[in-house]
Amino acid sequence: MCNCLEIFSGAGGLATGIGLSGVNHLAFVEWNADACKTLRSNYGKIPVFEGDIRSYDFTCCNGVDIVAGGPPCQPFSMGGKAQGNLDKRDMFPSAIRSIRELLPRAFFFENVKGLLRPNFKSYLDYIILQLQYPTVTDNFENYKSHIEEINRLHDAIPLREQYDVNIQLVNAADFGVPQKRERVIIVGIRKDLDKSWTMPPKTHSADSLLWDKYVTKCYWERHNITPTNEEFVHFPQMSNMLSLKYGFLPPEQLPWRTVRDAITDIPEFGDKYYFPSEHIIREGAKEYPGHTGSPIDEPAKTIKAGGHGVPGGENMIKFQDGSFRYFTIFEAKRIQTFPDSYKIIGSWTEAMRQLGNAVPVKLAQSISTSIIECLV
Repeated sequence: MCNCLEIFSGAGGLATGIGLSGVNHLAFVEWNADACKTLRSNYGKIPVFEGDIRSYDFTCCNGVDIVAGGPPCQPFSMGGKAQGNLDKRDMFPSAIRSIRELLPRAFFFENVKGLLRPNFKSYLDYIILQLQYPTVTDNFENYKSHIEEINRLHDAIPLREQYDVNIQLVNAADFGVPQKRERVIIVGIRKDLDKSWTMPPKTHSADSLLWDKYVTKCYWERHNITPTNEEFVHFPQMSNMLSLKYGFLPPEQLPWRTVRDAITDIPEFGDKYYFPSEHIIREGAKEYPGHTGSPIDEPAKTIKAGGHGVPGGENMIKFQDGSFRYFTIFEAKRIQTFPDSYKIIGSWTEAMRQLGNAVPVKLAQSISTSIIECLV
């Protein structure tokens, strides 16, 4: 069985997905106190290092097969100041240090789509180059000198100290997550293993959901509901478009999962068989232009790391009748595909922050399973 060190572990979405793929956890590294409580609550005896990763001694994990984690996204987020490597929260240097010191068989990092913005291209290229040749240390006056040193030495670097690095932009909805969440995935495989990794194929699609809604109408039948007038208006146009595109055969993938698909079986709030503290209504949700919530019959908008006042209303549900409210913690866990039994520790605002920062479990499981298959 492969083993893994999770860095920037957060609430453990990536770790949970990796665990479901059959990987053994060695340790977690996380600075946020509430996230560490969440990890300890769910992972028991597995060591959790609570503190600054820059002071973490990686030698305790020598021989690890995989290093995985989500370096803080704020330096590259669309909603932040976009200072990139000038932001003191940029932890890619620590992620690269983990690879340099441990030389795992593979690594798996996740970050926001904003990392691909043109103004970050030179820095992203530098990150990838360092991940390809991590043992050429960065003790130089500037990154240009470091790049020159890598280019000078790379032919002499042993294959065991080099990585094939693959970077992909993915939408979690395409892998069965009931959420439109685009993320950058960076996977590296050590070159001496002579293995080639590719992104697993998409399993779900928007067209399949549209087919279920407007051609077979089985989506509405499955949930025993009637489409709204707004939905009904689109029936002829969407049905014709899909029929012209696919003929009589439906799209190959499964339909995107909607908010309704994810939460429809959850009992009323406070049901004793669920976690009462995680399934409580929070008042104060408001709809206004640009802050409209996630329509219940579509995949959710990207769950954000915050509570009230999240920019686009991403942490609210908009129901079929036009009403809306905040997601409960339990519902947000479903949207992020955590197991129901997984406990998120902290207040509603803190729990939503942890969930908003998490990697969707099903996406992590799909990618980590493909990595394990590559390593075998």
